[in-house]
Amino acid sequence: MSVRARLRSTVPALLPSPQAGPPEITGPPGRRLLVQRSDDEIVAQPLDDAFAPRAGACVRFPAPWPRRRGTSEVAPDAALAVFAGVHAVRAVDPSGATLWEVRHGCWYGRCEEIHDTYASYADRRDHRYPESGSVGFSADGTLVWAHVRGPLTEGVLSPGTADEWLVIDAGDGRVLARADAEAAAVGSVHVPHPTDPWQMGLSIGEGQDGAPLRWGRWDGKELTVDCLEGDLCLLSLSPAGNRLMTVSHDQDSLAVRDSRGVVVGTLDWSADAAIPRHPEAPAESDEDELPVYWDWAGGFVDGTTLIASTTESDEDCGQYRHWLVDTTAAHGFVAVGYPSPVSCEPTALGGGFWSTLSSSRDAVHVWSPDGPED
Repeated sequence: MSVRARLRSTVPALLPSPQAGPPEITGPPGRRLLVQRSDDEIVAQPLDDAFAPRAGACVRFPAPWPRRRGTSEVAPDAALAVFAGVHAVRAVDPSGATLWEVRHGCWYGRCEEIHDTYASYADRRDHRYPESGSVGFSADGTLVWAHVRGPLTEGVLSPGTADEWLVIDAGDGRVLARADAEAAAVGSVHVPHPTDPWQMGLSIGEGQDGAPLRWGRWDGKELTVDCLEGDLCLLSLSPAGNRLMTVSHDQDSLAVRDSRGVVVGTLDWSADAAIPRHPEAPAESDEDELPVYWDWAGGFVDGTTLIASTTESDEDCGQYRHWLVDTTAAHGFVAVGYPSPVSCEPTALGGGFWSTLSSSRDAVHVWSPDGPED
């Protein structure tokens, strides 16, 4: 049995695909944005509840450096964009004016310089492929949480600190708190608590070395960081913020956990046990040669329903597969049936929806479940 996916909306990209990264829908229900980044700018388009663009509301933010040199986020109200670069975290308004900047250590592994400007290393061959951190806005947009390479230009946490986690006032750029992230990242992603601006998840990638997961709480004075046990990729938080969807670094286990990292009940699934063999896999093949494993993708469609995928392991067998699971029931994973084959992983949007990219990456398709298929 499978569940039919109903196409709710197709949202065109904001920039030509050869010049930009893929478009994505960000934000919770009621505050959704279509966001796309090129080397020169970020474009953000507010969307209504039906995922239609709001007339006259498109905002453009000039970028201070190319997109391969870091990550970026747009504020929930689209009033500013924050760029997490190789040497600094910078906030800009739609005119391109710098609102504030926090400089930090260089994300190129062997570099110990505290760079003053992007221009100081823009043409250096040894800085072409740096590691990177990330930033995330709090639920109310008043705070920016930033994962940076230490040290800051003022003060050192300890001689052994590589990466730092900061809480920054989004309005004026003051560093309100900082803590040792206890990691040496290749990249990272922030996952904000949907209602509490003083809590944040940080999913860190260290390449083959692991995937540390951190949970931060700021009480107005001090940042407390919990180091969750295991190498876990944080994909999504439930609408209430009390459940985490994770996939293990080895992509074998998908689980629902609390904010301490403890698996909730029996909500922990091995891909081999939960997902059937691909129907297009060669009959004579050894299953050990074609293992099934989870993508680092998906999330909470609503408070009790997850969407997950196995597209990476399906690639050699045929059509990519997505899965819905009701975490309150015992019937396991149910395949999603699309009108035509999909070519990417799913992204959970909440409110009962998820999205996929079009095959040409020039539009976002929005879906919801629409009943069982035979």
